[in-house]
Amino acid sequence: MNRTRWFHPKKHKSVIVHSRLRTGKFSTRLVFVLIGLLITSCLCHASDDAPTGEDRVRQSMHRAIEFFRHQVSKHGGYVYQYSADLTKREGEGSVGLNTAWIEPPGTPFVGAAYLKAYRRCGDPLLLDAAKEVARALVVGQLESGGWGNQIEFSDVSRRDIRYRFDTDLNREVIIQSGRKKRNTTTLDDNKSQSACHFLMSVDQELSFSDSKIHEATLYALNSFVKAQYPNGAWPQRYDQPSDQSLQNRTLKASIPEDWPRDYPAGKYASYYTLNDHSISDMIRLMLDAWFVYKNSDYLEAAKRGGDFLVLAQLPEPQPGWAQQYDKKMQPSWARKFEPPAVTGGESQAVMKTLMILYRRLIGHDESAQKYLMPLPSALRYYRDSLLPSGNLARFYELETNLPLYMTHDYQLTYDADDLPTHYRFIIRSNLDDLQREYDQLIGAKGIDPWQPPSISPTERSAALTKRVNAIIDAMDPRGAWVEAGKLKYHGEADNVHGMIKTTTFCKNLLTLAEWLGK
Repeated sequence: MNRTRWFHPKKHKSVIVHSRLRTGKFSTRLVFVLIGLLITSCLCHASDDAPTGEDRVRQSMHRAIEFFRHQVSKHGGYVYQYSADLTKREGEGSVGLNTAWIEPPGTPFVGAAYLKAYRRCGDPLLLDAAKEVARALVVGQLESGGWGNQIEFSDVSRRDIRYRFDTDLNREVIIQSGRKKRNTTTLDDNKSQSACHFLMSVDQELSFSDSKIHEATLYALNSFVKAQYPNGAWPQRYDQPSDQSLQNRTLKASIPEDWPRDYPAGKYASYYTLNDHSISDMIRLMLDAWFVYKNSDYLEAAKRGGDFLVLAQLPEPQPGWAQQYDKKMQPSWARKFEPPAVTGGESQAVMKTLMILYRRLIGHDESAQKYLMPLPSALRYYRDSLLPSGNLARFYELETNLPLYMTHDYQLTYDADDLPTHYRFIIRSNLDDLQREYDQLIGAKGIDPWQPPSISPTERSAALTKRVNAIIDAMDPRGAWVEAGKLKYHGEADNVHGMIKTTTFCKNLLTLAEWLGK
């Protein structure tokens, strides 16, 4: 009797086929049956919705997490991007090994990705990683309550900053040297807001059981409430509570009779600041804090913020918003490329925030309708101000409403041919989406009270599986995703081997977690 070995394509176990030397129907049929089974098995394997296999996906995700936690991260913190060999690091500039960055896509951004991925697939390694980031943010919290641009972890650098974590050390150094230590919380670019929002999410996930994370979150939230001006605005930065006696709580925005065309180089950190969505981000944070902690102080802070947005709308015929206002509630200069003007950028976020406030408060505040009142005139004005391209200018000149730009050497102009490259002077229009949402709100007979978003389980699609396979195939043996590109703040010689970006890591991590959670 002859023996022929067939290998099963999935189990890789040999199957022994006995065939008789003599010809006959039995042996011929057996051979054809086995060949058919082999072909069917191969076809089924090729069309499987999940050819990657759960073990492989989970192992790949773990390898990526371990690489990012133990080789990319320092002290639980992150920056924006790294050279492929991890010797160079960048936030908004070149940084050393003991510095973490706050502004997204820095430390809170990565932490939020860990936590979101955990909520998608329930892998405990992800929660451990999120807690590690939260503890790094606790170590980086300032006495003033929030966070600066970065967290320093080396003992030498920390001596120059008033961190809550080592307050006694800082005070001792202050007494000995007489130097004032940095203690400025910044709300610019969603820095402190994103850090606090992430801590709050971890605190909630842990059922408020981690005392350090819980206390740091409440300390930050309460400092934000104290920093709010009486009219509901927030400054760009602060190092102490706001003076509650100086501001007019009901003064409406107005256009100055004249304003300097040349940059005056004044201080603007205390201005009422919409720039980079700082107040919009703060209002959303306070609304979420009210939901999580059931503390009415946070609700009232969010409402006061909304009241300021209503006051800050400029009068006809330019019923939009400026990037920043002085204490007279008039548009003012900030940086040398941010003149007094009506802005087509931050104003869209203001309109979105006003509608969020309305949705969240409709079941709790009878006066919520006031947050929709600025929208009809603002939507009309911005639609009338669209550029021929369908976009909006970042700045519109006060009174003339002409699009206002800067030359490469920061001179005001009406010409967009010589713009600086580091700043967007032309903004994408979201007016259609804003108009659609507004129409839905005013057309609804009743709006259900806000509920937190939930993740609806769905089946693994072929498209998702294809993306997962591509992500795993692109991973190097370390667990890194290296891509082409140049580090912004390093020379050509340091960019020849590619870069590692936190945005790519977070995107891929969430995709793997989504597949595992389905």
